[in-house]
Amino acid sequence: MELRGKVALVTGGNGGLGQRICEALAREGVHLAVMYAQSREQAEGVARDIAARHQVNATAFGCDITDRAAVEALVAAVTARFGRLDILVNDAAFNKAIPFPDLDGLTEEVWQKIMAVNLTGPMRLIKAVAPVMKAQGSGRIVNISSVAGLGPSGSSIAYAVSKAGLIHLTKCMAVALAPQVLVNCVAPGLLEGTRATANLLPEQIERSAAGALLGKAADKDDCADMVVTMCRTGTMTGQTVVIDAGRVFH
Repeated sequence: MELRGKVALVTGGNGGLGQRICEALAREGVHLAVMYAQSREQAEGVARDIAARHQVNATAFGCDITDRAAVEALVAAVTARFGRLDILVNDAAFNKAIPFPDLDGLTEEVWQKIMAVNLTGPMRLIKAVAPVMKAQGSGRIVNISSVAGLGPSGSSIAYAVSKAGLIHLTKCMAVALAPQVLVNCVAPGLLEGTRATANLLPEQIERSAAGALLGKAADKDDCADMVVTMCRTGTMTGQTVVIDAGRVFH
């Protein structure tokens, strides 16, 4: 898909990885809807900076993706602002560090919040954008999962299960939306300088970095570049690409 002039909605677009994804898409001439859950001023600053540097249109939009009506209103607002919607990047996520053996700490409230943001939220967004993309005759959806979705690791059991579900949701939605809409997934390993990593325990961060063959964290720009590749592709769908400096092989 030719990217110049297309419109992308990036959830969590003001986060550490989300900003890199917005930058990478803007370099390709993509107009951006930078979605945030909180930190309105930060998101508006990201949008202003991107618009100035890359001569694209960029606007910040607030949304609680755990609210179905809010998601539907978001998609309506983005299409009204830009006139179309070609790309959805599901980057927004929530985690909380709970060691796997601490089952008492894994309360139903924590489980439900993580699932609502990391899995049900992306499902809502995909359902909301699908009619728009199908009517246009094309679209690209990229989900941001985690290596925690490929094995029993990560900040908590709930986080790992939510990310595993997102990987399988990618496959199922690829089937549901073909051939007009292609759906793929990036599964990063440990990323430095993100809110998700900030929520990890120090020993979890140290263990993740030490367990990589390359002995370092994954690169946010590598992940962002892969998102661009998945938006440009015309023949890849239902796939998950791991970027983790050599920790998980699947």
